[in-house]
Amino acid sequence: MFRNWLTEGPPNGFWLSGFFFPQGFMTGCLQTHARQHKIPIDKLTFAFDIMKEEGLEDLAEPPEEGMYIHGMFMDGARWNREDQIIDDQFPAVLYDKVPCVHFRPMVDYKIDPEQYTAPLYKTSERKGVLSTTGQSTNFVIGV
Repeated sequence: MFRNWLTEGPPNGFWLSGFFFPQGFMTGCLQTHARQHKIPIDKLTFAFDIMKEEGLEDLAEPPEEGMYIHGMFMDGARWNREDQIIDDQFPAVLYDKVPCVHFRPMVDYKIDPEQYTAPLYKTSERKGVLSTTGQSTNFVIGV
């Protein structure tokens, strides 16, 4: 992904797992959006849409706003593509690949309390050293 990004320009979607510090990349996306629309960055956060597209090869073009992310997995659950919900995992399937997710910058976005916010971690270990922010260094964002 990085080689293609350098030689061919930004990809249609980004492999978030390829970043050593994905939070920095996501902040950069919010900064770009804030500058384009002259919005204070501290008013922005991400909303998430799980898409029908399964991978980078299915993304014809980048989004107008935000970024498409691919390469995430669910541990202990699966994304039910038919009903568009989180569902029980299939027997003997430990990890389920999540379709592409559209990370959309939103102004003053409030999370719907009826929706589940799934924690996204860098590794399958859901623990890490506590950072100065009080969060695990392994935690990325709630999706």
